Amino acid sequence: YDYVLVAKTMENQEREEFKKQIEYIEELKKKNMKVTKIIDDDLVFYGIQAPREIFEMYRYLLKVSDACNWSSDQNAVPLSTIRIVHFILNHTPIHSGKQKELKDSWARNYFGEKVALYYLWLGWYTYLLIPPAVIGVIVFLYGLAFFNSSPLKEVCEADTIMCPLCDKRCKVWQLSDTCMYAKQVSLLFDNNGTVLFAMFMAVWTLFLEFWKRHRASFVCEWKVSDWCEEEEELILEIVNNANCEPKEYKHSYLRSTLVLICVTAMILVIIGLTHALVVFRVIAAVLMADGSWEFLSNHSNSCAMMLGAVFHYLIITVMTRINRIVAMKLCEIEKTRSHAATEKSFTVKMFTFQFFTYFSSLFYVAFFLGINGHPGGYVRIAGKWRLEECHPSGCLTDLFIQMAIIMVLKQTISNVFEFTVWLKRRRTHKLQRKCAHCYLKDESEAKHGSELCDNCKLRNWLSNYRLNDVDSFSLFNEFLEMIQFSFTTIFVAAFPLAPLLALINNVIEIRLDAIKMVTLERRLVPKKTNDIVWTGVLEAIGVLAVIANGLVIGVSSDFIPRLVYRYLYGPCANSTAADTCMVGYINNTLSTVRMGDNNILNEFLPKQMVTAGGLNVSHCYKDYRSNEDYSLTPQFWLILAVRFAFVILFEHVVVICKFIAAWFVPSAPMQVKNDRLFDKLNRLKEEL
Repeated sequence: YDYVLVAKTMENQEREEFKKQIEYIEELKKKNMKVTKIIDDDLVFYGIQAPREIFEMYRYLLKVSDACNWSSDQNAVPLSTIRIVHFILNHTPIHSGKQKELKDSWARNYFGEKVALYYLWLGWYTYLLIPPAVIGVIVFLYGLAFFNSSPLKEVCEADTIMCPLCDKRCKVWQLSDTCMYAKQVSLLFDNNGTVLFAMFMAVWTLFLEFWKRHRASFVCEWKVSDWCEEEEELILEIVNNANCEPKEYKHSYLRSTLVLICVTAMILVIIGLTHALVVFRVIAAVLMADGSWEFLSNHSNSCAMMLGAVFHYLIITVMTRINRIVAMKLCEIEKTRSHAATEKSFTVKMFTFQFFTYFSSLFYVAFFLGINGHPGGYVRIAGKWRLEECHPSGCLTDLFIQMAIIMVLKQTISNVFEFTVWLKRRRTHKLQRKCAHCYLKDESEAKHGSELCDNCKLRNWLSNYRLNDVDSFSLFNEFLEMIQFSFTTIFVAAFPLAPLLALINNVIEIRLDAIKMVTLERRLVPKKTNDIVWTGVLEAIGVLAVIANGLVIGVSSDFIPRLVYRYLYGPCANSTAADTCMVGYINNTLSTVRMGDNNILNEFLPKQMVTAGGLNVSHCYKDYRSNEDYSLTPQFWLILAVRFAFVILFEHVVVICKFIAAWFVPSAPMQVKNDRLFDKLNRLKEEL
């Protein structure tokens, strides 16, 4: 059987639904479809078999088409017939009441080239994750070499008193308290090796060019290099109804404007959730600081950041469902001409929503966290709650915490859930044998297509009916999980271990996806295609990766301040004593805040200015500001200028490298091009 339709049995044959079922089956019989009916307790099954003539007509129309003729000599009757039957079932109208076409109420689908390309892409992407995973671990370990560097010695041996990190409960603290963080977190991720790794990852996105070559070899072998999904839909329309009218191309400025407004509104809602997340972290930090648990009180900002990351993951989980519904509704408003156009439009919208959902908070942490004023002039929410500050060891630590928690939670929970579902089904699955009559049939009869008895058919159909339902966008969900590609490339400077986690996840993901598609879900309708619809999205991520990593290194990390100090303000500015170039760097990044100022007295309580040893302090330290009026120093503006100059230089160098590599690597192997050339020559000679 090419297709199995399933419906609920109805005792009342006067019901409108029953009449529509009967009318629909009769319409199929008019198209020479063979229909076998088997009734279970509460279900009725219709086995559908298409006549051979349908496939022959389809293959002939492929031969005379413009884009699909290269595939006309294929003999894959089963897969193509299933696709044709699926199209006919979805486009067979019934005439009682309003004319409608069958859509999603029937079940049973099969695989095709589109699924094959998904696994081809996932395998290739996983294979090419090995080099960045290895280099990321090396960069991570390279940070250990900085343990005895001058900046670290200054941090660990300093007796500098730092200003309170929060209101009321937080007290002044010593810079040396961050020694452990500086060793174990900050310099493991914020070092010179990270800069080179970020550049490598930005260039690594060129693997998309090699993917195109890899893909070209297979689509040539499958004879779908020039395949056009929209043209195939036109052919299927003719196979279904020889008197059909083509769906004309249409464009509505009103609909386009409405969709644009809705997309903008949705993005603003997602950004609003990011603001809500900031407020949540600020209030959580205040509540934990005022709590009775000493550990939470002493580490309120870090705990609030971690709690915020978990909350962010929950927002991602909920918004993924909402984003899908909104994107689908917007596609309906657009009234796209074909399923291929709908899929492309849906992909762009869904990725846009998901990108803002995942990365709005990360962009805030990377580029805006810590911009909260200065002692005596802090920025406050509603004039009450002081805006959060960066981790004592630097803002890059906060970005690392956010990315690590979200990535680990997403990959772990998703894979554990899929594995649990498979394990549960495997334990409850019972071996189903054929009845004695079917089991004892001669093997030669089976080879000639002898059918099972109705009981055995029904058992098989019930087993498949109870599998999880799928639709034309089910494969999209698997691609959507590959948004980890964004984590692997964007902000990788803050988390060099991201490629390693992605590699481990993909090794598991490939097998779990295969298990899910084969044993847990009904089969997808086989569809031909010559590319994954996400190619444009992946290329966009590659461009964003260059920009984001340049900004992380130039703006968020301490790479540029260290560079400026080494050559302009440090001991090596006028000498060549390389081993002492960074001496005094930490003190150079701090400025004094006098506790006698009225604004400072209003900002902090007297008890906050008492150290753990009971010493009252008269001043604490902040960033590049004047000791008199707390204005930004010329060194701050110089560093800012160098930061943006580095970002521009970094982006241009990497983009040029990407363009050169893209030009150097052909999009398809020469063997593939030659095979297509000779194939076309032979077909032309045959026609002549």
